[in-house]
Amino acid sequence: VRAAAPLGQVSEMAEQLEERLFHAYGYHNELIQERLQELTEVMESVEEVQAELRHICSTVEAAYRDLCL
Repeated sequence: VRAAAPLGQVSEMAEQLEERLFHAYGYHNELIQERLQELTEVMESVEEVQAELRHICSTVEAAYRDLCL
């Protein structure tokens, strides 16, 4: 049977764990922020392409009406 760790040792270990968790949280938070920024940029590009495609479709529709009707 293991003897219980002294209170000071437990407190020190808890503090070390808290520091590690804080560091890990900060690191992952930074990665998430970078990914969200990248996603925002991709979504903006998608919206631009969608607008271009809508313009192309309306141009093709107009050309079809002019040629066929």
